[in-house]
Amino acid sequence: MKRTATVLAAVLLAAAGCSNSDSGGGSSSADTPGVTDTEIVVGTHMPLTGPAAAGYSKIAPATKAYFDYVNANGGVHGRKITYKIMDDGYNPANTQQVVRQLVLQDKVFAILNGLGTPTHSGVLDFLKTNRVPDLFVASGSRSWNQPDKYPGTFGFNPDYTVEGKILATHVKTEHAGKKVCFLGQDDDFGRDSLAGIEKVLGPVAAKQSYVTSNPNVGPQIGALKAAGCQVVMLATVPGFTALSIGTAAKIGFKPQFVVSNVGSDPTTLAKTLGAAAPLLEGVVAANYLPLVNDTANPWIQLYTKVNKEYNAGAEMDNNVVYGMSVAYLFVQSLQSAGKDLTRDGIIEAVKKGGFTGPGLVPTRYSATDHSGYGGEQLTVIEGGQAKWIGKPFRTDDGDGAVEVYEQPAVAPPANGIPAA
Repeated sequence: MKRTATVLAAVLLAAAGCSNSDSGGGSSSADTPGVTDTEIVVGTHMPLTGPAAAGYSKIAPATKAYFDYVNANGGVHGRKITYKIMDDGYNPANTQQVVRQLVLQDKVFAILNGLGTPTHSGVLDFLKTNRVPDLFVASGSRSWNQPDKYPGTFGFNPDYTVEGKILATHVKTEHAGKKVCFLGQDDDFGRDSLAGIEKVLGPVAAKQSYVTSNPNVGPQIGALKAAGCQVVMLATVPGFTALSIGTAAKIGFKPQFVVSNVGSDPTTLAKTLGAAAPLLEGVVAANYLPLVNDTANPWIQLYTKVNKEYNAGAEMDNNVVYGMSVAYLFVQSLQSAGKDLTRDGIIEAVKKGGFTGPGLVPTRYSATDHSGYGGEQLTVIEGGQAKWIGKPFRTDDGDGAVEVYEQPAVAPPANGIPAA
């Protein structure tokens, strides 16, 4: 009886070991979920519908278009990339459902560029438990930069505190002595942004928040007007940027708006505002990728070509640029990880860092830093288009200085595909 129990225990232990390998890093491509000799399957959750769909719904199709371009040119180490895009409507409950489907049913190799602070926060533990690489989250929350707690999660956007410090430095220089106020999303997006702003400016004169389930920001904008705000800094997704600017105009409130990169694409905002699009003139924001209207930029030329050939000629905007830049970085990571692709291997490849690409400043990836880009350059909307102000800046999410970054931008490879 003892011998039977011992054998049974050994069998169960072996089965458990096999199960862990199937759901985890694996020692070779042969036992890595989502990877075959000819294919790599990755997935994402995106707001194709719902309160954040404006603009953001264009990101994943652009990412897929770049993958299709790479696939048409031989793929990566002989494998083609399949991108499964799931709509979560920017609803955290939906996000958990679709991510579980991608991992447990579709058995994706990794989750790539899942979008949203409130949405993605709810799947961090699930992805960690299932040892699924969680790459280049589409949000600037500092939650993605916790390498000890979430070793497989990496950001992409500059974190919102870094961005807040850079935007606030501009306000401190250009609007000295003015009453500065804040409106932000009621989650880590808003809180992290405000933390960066107040590191530079000290406490703002007034602050308000919104939730994406309530599209009425009248009370908040009214309160900022009543407080005598002269500069209003927004940590808002595009729909709420447009709502805030439009609502302010309706009540005769004309502050200087300074907006987070994630809510400032001029094409998206103009479409949302319609006839009121001229209200965008003079809005200050920032970016860390080439601007879509810079047609002389080699990255924009590459992305325009890919967009035309593989994205049904969708209207080019900064969301398309963003989606293709994410795809380019993922291909770089796959090249770096090598032909024997595993989950552990891709994580180690990203941790090594050193990637060059379309960014105006470098990424910060290392064993101890899982955040994305380390800075931004200011922009202003003139004639309906974003235009650069000054030079790029870099900083950290602590008390480090906001410093000018002087290194020149890098051009893409001749064929537009990063080499191993």
